[in-house]
Amino acid sequence: MPGTPRDQGKIRAVSRWSLLALTVACACGVVVVAAAVTSNGSDLRPAGGDLSSVLSDRAHEVENRRREAVELQREVDALTRGVDDADLRREARRVSRLSDPAGLTPVEGPGVRISLEDAPRSVDIPGLDPNLLVVHQQDIQAFVNALWAGGAEAVTLQGQRLITTTGIKCVGNTVVLDGVPYSPPYVIEAIGDRSRLRGAMTSSPEVMTYTQYASRYGLGLEQRDVDVVKAPAHGGSVAMRHATVVD
Repeated sequence: MPGTPRDQGKIRAVSRWSLLALTVACACGVVVVAAAVTSNGSDLRPAGGDLSSVLSDRAHEVENRRREAVELQREVDALTRGVDDADLRREARRVSRLSDPAGLTPVEGPGVRISLEDAPRSVDIPGLDPNLLVVHQQDIQAFVNALWAGGAEAVTLQGQRLITTTGIKCVGNTVVLDGVPYSPPYVIEAIGDRSRLRGAMTSSPEVMTYTQYASRYGLGLEQRDVDVVKAPAHGGSVAMRHATVVD
Protein backbone atom coordinates (compact mmCIF):
# COMPACT_ATOMS: atom_id res chain seq x y z
CA MET A 1 0.00 0.00 0.00
CA PRO A 2 1.26 3.56 -0.67
CA GLY A 3 2.64 5.31 2.33
CA THR A 4 4.29 2.27 3.84
CA PRO A 5 7.96 2.50 4.91
CA ARG A 6 8.92 0.21 1.97
CA ASP A 7 7.20 2.49 -0.54
CA GLN A 8 8.72 5.60 1.00
CA GLY A 9 12.19 4.00 0.78
CA LYS A 10 11.64 3.30 -2.93
CA ILE A 11 10.59 6.88 -3.50
CA ARG A 12 13.72 8.17 -1.74
CA ALA A 13 15.90 5.78 -3.77
CA VAL A 14 14.32 6.93 -7.05
CA SER A 15 14.82 10.55 -6.01
CA ARG A 16 18.48 9.97 -5.26
CA TRP A 17 19.04 8.30 -8.64
CA SER A 18 17.19 11.13 -10.38
CA LEU A 19 19.33 13.68 -8.61
CA LEU A 20 22.49 11.76 -9.51
CA ALA A 21 21.43 11.52 -13.16
CA LEU A 22 20.70 15.23 -13.23
CA THR A 23 24.12 15.99 -11.70
CA VAL A 24 25.91 13.81 -14.27
CA ALA A 25 23.98 15.44 -17.12
CA CYS A 26 24.92 18.92 -15.86
CA ALA A 27 28.59 17.91 -15.56
CA CYS A 28 28.58 16.53 -19.12
CA GLY A 29 27.02 19.76 -20.33
CA VAL A 30 29.74 21.82 -18.67
CA VAL A 31 32.44 19.63 -20.24
CA VAL A 32 30.89 19.95 -23.70
CA VAL A 33 30.56 23.73 -23.41
CA ALA A 34 34.14 24.06 -22.10
CA ALA A 35 35.46 21.96 -24.99
CA ALA A 36 33.54 24.06 -27.50
CA VAL A 37 34.90 27.29 -26.05
CA THR A 38 38.47 25.94 -25.87
CA SER A 39 38.50 24.58 -29.41
CA ASN A 40 36.90 27.73 -30.84
CA GLY A 41 35.10 25.55 -33.33
CA SER A 42 38.16 23.45 -34.28
CA ASP A 43 38.97 19.82 -33.55
CA LEU A 44 40.68 19.33 -30.20
CA ARG A 45 42.24 16.09 -31.42
CA PRO A 46 43.11 16.70 -35.08
CA ALA A 47 44.25 13.96 -37.39
CA GLY A 48 47.98 13.41 -37.69
CA GLY A 49 48.82 13.92 -34.05
CA ASP A 50 52.43 12.77 -34.43
CA LEU A 51 55.24 15.08 -33.33
CA SER A 52 56.11 16.11 -36.88
CA SER A 53 52.52 17.15 -37.63
CA VAL A 54 52.16 19.00 -34.35
CA LEU A 55 55.38 20.93 -34.98
CA SER A 56 54.34 21.72 -38.53
CA ASP A 57 50.96 23.01 -37.36
CA ARG A 58 52.65 25.11 -34.70
CA ALA A 59 55.04 26.57 -37.28
CA HIS A 60 52.14 27.62 -39.52
CA GLU A 61 50.33 29.13 -36.54
CA VAL A 62 53.40 31.12 -35.47
CA GLU A 63 53.97 32.40 -39.01
CA ASN A 64 50.34 33.52 -39.26
CA ARG A 65 50.57 35.29 -35.90
CA ARG A 66 53.83 36.91 -36.97
CA ARG A 67 52.27 38.28 -40.16
CA GLU A 68 49.34 39.61 -38.15
CA ALA A 69 51.73 41.32 -35.74
CA VAL A 70 53.62 42.95 -38.61
CA GLU A 71 50.41 44.30 -40.12
CA LEU A 72 49.21 45.61 -36.75
CA GLN A 73 52.57 47.29 -36.14
CA ARG A 74 52.31 48.99 -39.52
CA GLU A 75 48.89 50.31 -38.57
CA VAL A 76 50.22 51.55 -35.23
CA ASP A 77 53.14 53.30 -36.94
CA ALA A 78 50.82 54.93 -39.46
CA LEU A 79 48.46 56.17 -36.73
CA THR A 80 51.42 57.41 -34.68
CA ARG A 81 52.75 59.47 -37.58
CA GLY A 82 49.32 61.04 -37.97
CA VAL A 83 49.21 62.35 -34.40
CA ASP A 84 50.52 65.88 -33.90
CA ASP A 85 51.93 65.62 -30.39
CA ALA A 86 55.37 66.76 -29.26
CA ASP A 87 55.72 64.13 -26.52
CA LEU A 88 54.72 61.34 -28.88
CA ARG A 89 57.17 62.51 -31.54
CA ARG A 90 59.95 62.59 -28.95
CA GLU A 91 59.21 59.02 -27.82
CA ALA A 92 58.98 57.87 -31.45
CA ARG A 93 62.47 59.26 -32.11
CA ARG A 94 63.75 57.48 -29.01
CA VAL A 95 62.23 54.19 -30.16
CA SER A 96 63.77 54.70 -33.59
CA ARG A 97 67.24 55.14 -32.09
CA LEU A 98 66.90 51.97 -30.00
CA SER A 99 65.36 49.80 -32.74
CA ASP A 100 68.66 49.13 -34.48
CA PRO A 101 70.70 47.91 -31.47
CA ALA A 102 67.65 45.93 -30.32
CA GLY A 103 67.61 43.99 -33.60
CA LEU A 104 64.30 45.41 -34.79
CA THR A 105 65.64 46.82 -38.07
CA PRO A 106 67.16 44.86 -40.99
CA VAL A 107 70.90 45.10 -41.60
CA GLU A 108 73.34 43.61 -44.06
CA GLY A 109 77.08 43.43 -44.51
CA PRO A 110 80.09 41.09 -44.72
CA GLY A 111 80.30 38.23 -42.28
CA VAL A 112 80.55 34.47 -41.81
CA ARG A 113 78.30 31.46 -42.28
CA ILE A 114 78.42 28.29 -40.19
CA SER A 115 76.48 25.13 -41.03
CA LEU A 116 75.97 22.36 -38.45
CA GLU A 117 74.47 18.96 -39.26
CA ASP A 118 73.92 15.56 -37.66
CA ALA A 119 76.38 12.78 -38.44
CA PRO A 120 75.41 10.54 -41.38
CA ARG A 121 73.24 7.53 -40.54
CA SER A 122 76.02 5.33 -41.86
CA VAL A 123 78.12 6.21 -38.78
CA ASP A 124 77.74 3.21 -36.48
CA ILE A 125 80.22 2.93 -33.64
CA PRO A 126 79.44 0.10 -31.17
CA GLY A 127 78.83 1.35 -27.65
CA LEU A 128 78.75 5.01 -28.67
CA ASP A 129 75.94 7.13 -27.22
CA PRO A 130 73.79 8.10 -30.25
CA ASN A 131 73.25 11.55 -28.71
CA LEU A 132 76.86 12.33 -29.63
CA LEU A 133 75.96 12.03 -33.30
CA VAL A 134 73.36 14.81 -33.42
CA VAL A 135 73.49 18.59 -33.14
CA HIS A 136 72.07 19.85 -29.86
CA GLN A 137 70.83 23.21 -28.65
CA GLN A 138 74.03 23.78 -26.68
CA ASP A 139 76.12 23.26 -29.83
CA ILE A 140 74.20 25.95 -31.69
CA GLN A 141 74.32 28.21 -28.66
CA ALA A 142 78.10 27.75 -28.42
CA PHE A 143 78.63 29.16 -31.91
CA VAL A 144 76.09 31.96 -31.37
CA ASN A 145 77.73 33.00 -28.10
CA ALA A 146 81.17 32.97 -29.72
CA LEU A 147 79.94 35.20 -32.54
CA TRP A 148 78.45 37.67 -30.08
CA ALA A 149 81.74 37.65 -28.16
CA GLY A 150 83.51 38.37 -31.46
CA GLY A 151 81.58 41.60 -31.88
CA ALA A 152 78.88 40.43 -34.27
CA GLU A 153 76.56 43.23 -35.32
CA ALA A 154 73.75 40.78 -36.05
CA VAL A 155 73.29 37.00 -35.91
CA THR A 156 70.70 34.83 -37.63
CA LEU A 157 69.73 31.17 -37.33
CA GLN A 158 67.87 29.58 -40.22
CA GLY A 159 67.40 33.10 -41.54
CA GLN A 160 65.67 34.29 -38.35
CA ARG A 161 67.20 37.25 -36.49
CA LEU A 162 68.43 36.44 -33.00
CA ILE A 163 68.15 38.97 -30.18
CA THR A 164 68.94 38.85 -26.47
CA THR A 165 65.55 37.37 -25.57
CA THR A 166 65.56 34.67 -28.26
CA GLY A 167 65.31 31.14 -26.90
CA ILE A 168 66.79 28.16 -28.79
CA LYS A 169 65.24 24.87 -27.64
CA CYS A 170 65.56 21.23 -28.63
CA VAL A 171 62.34 19.30 -29.32
CA GLY A 172 63.08 15.74 -30.45
CA ASN A 173 65.45 15.92 -33.40
CA THR A 174 64.50 19.52 -34.24
CA VAL A 175 65.33 22.94 -32.86
CA VAL A 176 62.50 25.34 -32.03
CA LEU A 177 63.18 29.04 -32.48
CA ASP A 178 60.45 31.45 -31.38
CA GLY A 179 57.93 28.64 -31.65
CA VAL A 180 58.98 27.55 -35.15
CA PRO A 181 60.63 24.11 -35.50
CA TYR A 182 63.64 23.64 -37.80
CA SER A 183 65.48 20.52 -38.90
CA PRO A 184 69.21 20.25 -39.65
CA PRO A 185 71.35 21.48 -41.23
CA TYR A 186 71.36 24.52 -38.96
CA VAL A 187 72.75 27.61 -40.69
CA ILE A 188 74.12 30.42 -38.54
CA GLU A 189 75.16 33.72 -40.12
CA ALA A 190 76.76 36.74 -38.50
CA ILE A 191 77.62 40.24 -39.67
CA GLY A 192 80.86 41.75 -38.43
CA ASP A 193 84.63 41.79 -38.73
CA ARG A 194 85.34 38.35 -40.14
CA SER A 195 88.78 37.94 -38.60
CA ARG A 196 87.39 38.78 -35.15
CA LEU A 197 84.44 36.42 -35.61
CA ARG A 198 86.71 33.55 -36.67
CA GLY A 199 89.08 34.28 -33.80
CA ALA A 200 86.24 34.22 -31.28
CA MET A 201 85.09 30.82 -32.53
CA THR A 202 88.63 29.45 -32.42
CA SER A 203 89.07 30.57 -28.82
CA SER A 204 85.72 29.21 -27.62
CA PRO A 205 86.16 25.94 -25.65
CA GLU A 206 82.60 24.86 -26.49
CA VAL A 207 83.11 25.45 -30.21
CA MET A 208 86.39 23.54 -30.12
CA THR A 209 84.65 20.62 -28.40
CA TYR A 210 82.10 20.45 -31.22
CA THR A 211 84.91 20.75 -33.77
CA GLN A 212 86.66 17.74 -32.23
CA TYR A 213 83.48 15.66 -32.24
CA ALA A 214 82.84 16.69 -35.84
CA SER A 215 86.28 15.42 -36.80
CA ARG A 216 85.92 12.24 -34.77
CA TYR A 217 82.33 11.19 -35.48
CA GLY A 218 81.42 12.91 -38.73
CA LEU A 219 79.18 15.68 -37.43
CA GLY A 220 78.64 18.31 -40.09
CA LEU A 221 80.63 21.52 -39.74
CA GLU A 222 81.25 24.06 -42.48
CA GLN A 223 82.54 27.59 -42.00
CA ARG A 224 83.12 30.18 -44.68
CA ASP A 225 83.25 33.92 -45.24
CA VAL A 226 80.29 35.62 -46.88
CA ASP A 227 80.51 38.94 -48.71
CA VAL A 228 76.92 39.94 -47.93
CA VAL A 229 74.90 38.57 -45.02
CA LYS A 230 71.30 39.79 -44.83
CA ALA A 231 69.82 39.87 -41.34
CA PRO A 232 66.10 40.73 -41.31
CA ALA A 233 64.48 42.59 -38.46
CA HIS A 234 63.46 40.38 -35.57
CA GLY A 235 59.90 39.23 -36.27
CA GLY A 236 59.06 37.48 -33.02
CA SER A 237 57.71 38.79 -29.77
CA VAL A 238 59.89 40.85 -27.47
CA ALA A 239 58.91 39.90 -23.93
CA MET A 240 60.95 40.85 -20.90
CA ARG A 241 60.34 41.63 -17.25
CA HIS A 242 63.10 44.17 -16.82
CA ALA A 243 65.40 46.05 -19.15
CA THR A 244 67.92 48.84 -18.84
CA VAL A 245 68.85 51.11 -21.73
CA VAL A 246 72.60 50.94 -22.45
CA ASP A 247 74.16 54.12 -23.88
